[in-house]
Amino acid sequence: GRVELEASVPLHDPASSSWVNVGTPSPDEIMELTAVVRVGRRNRDALERVFWAVSEPGHEQYGKHLTVSEVASVLNVPVQRAERVRLHFAMSGAIETKVSPTRDTVSIKLPVAAAELALNTTIREFRHRDDSQSRVLRAVDRYSLPAHLANDVIYVGELLQFPRLRSPVLQNLTGHGDWSNDCDTRRCKGLVTPGVLAKRYNLPSPSEQLANLSNSMAVAEFQLQYFRKKDLTKFGQSCHRDVQVASVQGGNIQLLPGVEAELDIEYIRSVAPSVPLTVIYSGSYSLLNWATTITGDDSSPLVHSVSYGNDENQQSSKEYMLSCNLAFMKAGAMGRSILFASGDQGVCGREGCGGLGGGYFKPDFPAASPYITAVGGTNFEGKGIGPESAWNNGGGGFSNTFGIPAYQASAVQAYKDSPDANLPPQRMWNDTGRGYPDVAALGGTKTPYCVRAGILGFQGVAGTSASSPVVAGVFALVNAKRLEAGKPPMGFLNPFIYKNPSAFQDVRSGRNDAGTRYGFSAVEGWDAATGHGTPDYERIAKAAMAIG
Repeated sequence: GRVELEASVPLHDPASSSWVNVGTPSPDEIMELTAVVRVGRRNRDALERVFWAVSEPGHEQYGKHLTVSEVASVLNVPVQRAERVRLHFAMSGAIETKVSPTRDTVSIKLPVAAAELALNTTIREFRHRDDSQSRVLRAVDRYSLPAHLANDVIYVGELLQFPRLRSPVLQNLTGHGDWSNDCDTRRCKGLVTPGVLAKRYNLPSPSEQLANLSNSMAVAEFQLQYFRKKDLTKFGQSCHRDVQVASVQGGNIQLLPGVEAELDIEYIRSVAPSVPLTVIYSGSYSLLNWATTITGDDSSPLVHSVSYGNDENQQSSKEYMLSCNLAFMKAGAMGRSILFASGDQGVCGREGCGGLGGGYFKPDFPAASPYITAVGGTNFEGKGIGPESAWNNGGGGFSNTFGIPAYQASAVQAYKDSPDANLPPQRMWNDTGRGYPDVAALGGTKTPYCVRAGILGFQGVAGTSASSPVVAGVFALVNAKRLEAGKPPMGFLNPFIYKNPSAFQDVRSGRNDAGTRYGFSAVEGWDAATGHGTPDYERIAKAAMAIG
C-alpha cells in the first residue's frame, strides 16, 4: 500500500494561480526535490529551546551558538531513517541522492519519469503568467510514498508549492526626491542612492567601517536571477561604492543579469562595502534547498537576505511551513541572522483579499514565520530625506498559522490597544497570530532605488526586495563591531529588536491597504505595517555592544 502526503494542500488551480500548465516535460529532464525526514517531537522541542536561549539577550546561553554536528545531535534523526528515504529514491532511478549533515532532509536529483514512479504522480511544466522565462516542474495529482516510509517522510518539497515572483510593475520607475544626487549618472537623480541611505540610516562611511575577516553576509537568488560583473562595476564607479561579490555558490550566468539579483547585491554592499558578500544561487525556487545549504555548513555566511515568499494559503501546507521553521531554527541556533522581505502586495497578498465586504487578508510566508526577521517597506513622507511613512503595498499583518511569540507579545498588544491603530474589521485577520513585519526600510514606489541592471542600465526599482538587503547590511556592520570585540554574532535578531525599540526610527504614518478599503496603519510603537520602524545604525550598534 501507499500513503498520500500533503493531503490538505489544494492542487494547482488555474483560476487563482499565476502559473500556467503548459504541458508535459521531457521524461529525461532532471528535477531537484527535497524529502523532509521526520524529526522526533522531543528533539524538535529541544532544538527550539536552544534557539530561544542563544537568541535572548541577557540569557546565560546568549550567543553560545551550535555547530552543524551539535545541531545534528540535538535533532538525533536515526541514520537508518534517513537512509531508507534515500534508498527509495535511489532505487527509483535518481541520479544523485544526498542526506544532509543534520539528517532531516534528503536532496534528490532525478529524471521526471523517475519522480513520477517514486511518488506515483504526474509532473507537468508550468510557466509564469507575467514572465514566460520562469518555469517550474510541479505535480498536478496527489503524490504518495510506499507505506513502509510513511513514518519517515513528512512531505516532499517542492511538488505542490508555487513560488511568488516579483511583480513587474516595480521596475523602471522614476524618482521625485529633491536631495542632491551622489551618483555620477544623471539617471539616479531623485532616486534612492547609497548616499541617501547613509544619511537617513546613520551609516558609517566605507572608510570608517571595520573589516573583520570572520565577518560575512549573503543574498539568496532563485531561478534566472544572475548578475553581471560589468553592471556592478558601473554602479560602483558611478555611486562610489565597491559592490563586488566575494563568492558565488550555485553558479552564475553573466549573459542573463536579473534586476532582483543586481538590486540585492548593489544595495547590501552599498550599506556594508566592508563585509564580504556571497551570492547563494538556487536553480529551482526551493526555499528548502537554500536552507539546507546554509544550515549544513559551519562556514556559511552570518547574515542572509531573502526576497522570496508565498501567501500562507497559496499551496503552502502546514508541513511545508513547519519544515521551513525547523530550518530557520537550525540557522538561528547556529548564530545566523535571516531576513525576509515582507512582500509587495499589502495585506491582500498575491491572490487578493477577495470576497464581499473586503474578504480576508492573506499573510505572507516566510515573512509571517516567528523564527525569521521580516522587513517591511516605507517611503519618505515628503520630498526630502526625513521621516518615513508606511508604503501602501508593503506586506504586513498577522499569521493565520503561527501564534504570537513571546518576544513580541507586549508590542502586539500595545498596537491593538492603540486608539490610533484604527484596526480593520476583526473578521479579516487573525487576532491570535504572529504580527509582522519586525522592522522596515525604504522600498516604496515613491522612493525607488537607483539600480544598474540589465538592458535598461540605471533605472528606478522598488519593493521590500530593496528593504531587506538594506537592513541585512546594517546588521552585518553590527556583527563586524561585535566580532572585533570578541563577541559572538547577533544570530536570530527579533528578541534583540523587540528589547531595543528605541534603536529604530519609528514610523507613524501610512497604511498597507494596497489601495483597498482596509489595511494596517503605522502608529507610534510597533505596528503591522512597519514593525518597530527603520534602522539607525549608531543606535543599533550601541545597543548591540552593550550585551554579551
